[in-house]
Amino acid sequence: MHKGKVLFVVIDQIRADALDGARNDNGLAGLAPTPNLDRLKAEGVTFGNHFTVTVPCGPARASLLTGLYAMNHRSIRNGTPLAHHHATVASEARKSGYEPLLFGYTDTTPDPTELDPGDPDLQGYEKIAKGFREIVEMRLEEGREWPAYLLSKGYRVRPPHDHALPDIYKPVSPNGAAPAISDPALYSEEDSDTAYLTDRTLAAMTARAFEPWFAHVTYIRPHPPFVAPTPYNRLVAPGSIPPPDGSRPDHPFMDAWFSTPTQKSLYWGFDGDCANLDAAKSAEIRAVYLGLIAEVDHHIGRLLDWLDATGQRDDTLVIVTGDHGEMLGDKKMWGKDSVFEPAWHVPLIIRDPRNPRVAGRKVSAITESVDVTPTILEWIGLEPPPAMDGRSLAPWLEGGTTAWRDAAFMEIDLSHPNKPTRFQRHFGLDEHQCNAAILREERWKYVHFNGGLPPMLFDLENDPGETTDLAGDPAFAGEISRLRARMLDRRMARADRRLTGYAIGV
Repeated sequence: MHKGKVLFVVIDQIRADALDGARNDNGLAGLAPTPNLDRLKAEGVTFGNHFTVTVPCGPARASLLTGLYAMNHRSIRNGTPLAHHHATVASEARKSGYEPLLFGYTDTTPDPTELDPGDPDLQGYEKIAKGFREIVEMRLEEGREWPAYLLSKGYRVRPPHDHALPDIYKPVSPNGAAPAISDPALYSEEDSDTAYLTDRTLAAMTARAFEPWFAHVTYIRPHPPFVAPTPYNRLVAPGSIPPPDGSRPDHPFMDAWFSTPTQKSLYWGFDGDCANLDAAKSAEIRAVYLGLIAEVDHHIGRLLDWLDATGQRDDTLVIVTGDHGEMLGDKKMWGKDSVFEPAWHVPLIIRDPRNPRVAGRKVSAITESVDVTPTILEWIGLEPPPAMDGRSLAPWLEGGTTAWRDAAFMEIDLSHPNKPTRFQRHFGLDEHQCNAAILREERWKYVHFNGGLPPMLFDLENDPGETTDLAGDPAFAGEISRLRARMLDRRMARADRRLTGYAIGV
């Protein structure tokens, strides 16, 4: 039987409204030129209400690659191991004869019960999910290949070490003064991390063009530190970008979030004081962020052009998504450790060569990141394991409709077992109490905090910016009760199913 090919691309920290959606006073759609992703949307299916089920990077990718909610895989923070028994899209794809190739990273912390305590794989969290063969190493904190490449090209750089922000990410002032955020990176456009990853991917895949393959390509950008090479550093004018939405609800979570300076790796020299980041710098950062998206778009175009030029377009499933979003100054927050929409709403575009008649379709049903792995597995002829919480998106790709979930379930852990976070310190909670779960319907969004904290409730139909928390209004007590019960139902229905389908000896 002829086997199709899979190109699975993940863009780190890309929020959905940077690529799609109606422009409004605070919208970002259309500001960054993305002709190649626009082309992919015109040729495939766009899922407009797609959400990651957890943040930040490691947990988000664990859910994306296992099809499991965080409550089931329990790799709940960067550095928390992913238990070895969990299937991944790669370990399952091997059952169909594929060797899943990794170009980049999966931010997976290995299971320490499978390794000796001295094993170097336990010295960092940016390791490889089960089943992948790493072809190109590209990691933000532990990476060595790209810095070595820059050194070989004559750049004077200091590689990452001890989680410090390396000078690779320091912009270069044209006049020797203190660099501005939008000054160019020290490396050229041709030598950027995005260009390097794409060059290495195309070189490796050229030798595989005439055989079945599965390639997982993961771009670091537009993840901070925010610095971009010429011309992307000033491709988008800061003055053309609407300011972030500074409105925010009155809730203890907000007090905790701003209780300590954070996000010090946002850009070179940032002190972490997000609350007092001035409007000019916010606009400059947002412009660089959009420029980095344009750079990624250019190189995704190179991958798509390669498929066309080598005659592989018509048998390659192409998936482009993000691991999570970015607050980008909305509510004066930066990063993704938040409960608000920009951190969770991510793009998903799928081009299925077997169904060209659905080209340009836009699906408004609520979908989750856990749906991606079951979709890939079904496409390559496999039955997703019963433990997986996601559902295949095949009915939408085939032009039909299906009975579907009407709410997204999301989780965030706000703790650390060894170094109490600002949330733990502010609330006086231990690591097992400092977390939250979110149930997001089309209209209503309910945020449940552990540890006795009050919940949040937003009416997204009338308050899409999540400005007014209605949870304390007695008029909405019934809505709170309904959503809390629905969330509990979801957790009870989806609790770990790996072995519950067996009834041995009964």
